[in-house]
Amino acid sequence: MSRTTFDLLVVGDANPDVIVSGSPRHPEFGQREQLVPAAGLVLGGSGAITAYGAARLGLRTAFVGRVGDDPAGAFVLDALRAGGVDVSACVVDPAVPTAMTVALVDGDDRAILTAPGCLDRLGAADVPPGLLERAAHVHVSSYFLQPLLAAGLGGLFGLARAAGASTSLDTNDDPAGRWAGLEDVLPVTDVLLPNEAEALSIAGATTLEQAVKELAARGTLPVVKRGERGALALADGEFVEAPAPPVTVVDAVGAGDSFNAGLLAALLRGRPLRQAMTVAVACGTLSTRAAGGTAAQPTWEEATS
Repeated sequence: MSRTTFDLLVVGDANPDVIVSGSPRHPEFGQREQLVPAAGLVLGGSGAITAYGAARLGLRTAFVGRVGDDPAGAFVLDALRAGGVDVSACVVDPAVPTAMTVALVDGDDRAILTAPGCLDRLGAADVPPGLLERAAHVHVSSYFLQPLLAAGLGGLFGLARAAGASTSLDTNDDPAGRWAGLEDVLPVTDVLLPNEAEALSIAGATTLEQAVKELAARGTLPVVKRGERGALALADGEFVEAPAPPVTVVDAVGAGDSFNAGLLAALLRGRPLRQAMTVAVACGTLSTRAAGGTAAQPTWEEATS
């Protein structure tokens, strides 16, 4: 009998997103009221969106994160449960509120304002060892927003790999702009999932090809998200590319997280890297069909048709 209960365990951030579509580039202060085409309250957080998308793709998925004991936290947990994600190991923190994000969207670009709330309280110790031992793959999101988790991530990934699981990391942006602390983490990270700007910053490189080579030299498989240009990876010394199909973007919020879900779903199904990247690009592209990170996430059949 397989040791695994879950195909994927995601550890990371979860919060409500307020998505403001058609936002002006420079909102007017002075108590001016400006009308926008649409706004919505949706599930947010890179980790939560990745978990939701993975469950949509058919993976048995669990999520570990922290929320406050407040309506925002209840909204997050209810949304994940409704998407088929196991949240039984999530921590409800009575002392600190749930993180909240406002995304001001203008076409395929956006400005993101986040109140971190309890994000910085999530740590590796919040992941039950028994759950870690029952997952085939462990994915972590938003490394730089969660310093306690970041500090213990090398150990957490080491335990996961010792138990037979593979690992992946999407650092997301570093608000401090330092991009430090990954020296001990990358060697125990099977797959690194940055976007192009993040890859350049982590590697300290001036070209993407240099960045990918530098990251691969640190002991991980870098798979870089490039938006409308698809994805680029380096495996066994060879560059691997997956182009993106043309699409009319409604909202790109969460597209990178949907890419993560697609890549992991394909790899865990035994697909070779190039094919897995093609599935991932399809998942990221299809997710832009509607506002918010989860509303248009595809099923496995949609992503592979």
